[in-house]
Amino acid sequence: MSSNPKKAGSWFQGLRAEFAKITWPDRDTLTRESITVTVTAIVIGVIIATLDMILQYGINFLV
Repeated sequence: MSSNPKKAGSWFQGLRAEFAKITWPDRDTLTRESITVTVTAIVIGVIIATLDMILQYGINFLV
């Protein structure tokens, strides 16, 4: 398997062109979205923990 330096160079140029198309969020958007993700994860975690305790109590009651 031989390596073609010309292909590698064009691949890196293509990679650079794709990275130039990326639009990065500003600080306010990033902060807002990070807080949203964190709060959502905590809320879902609390819901799952609550359901787990309820189901555990119900199973222990039956057994």
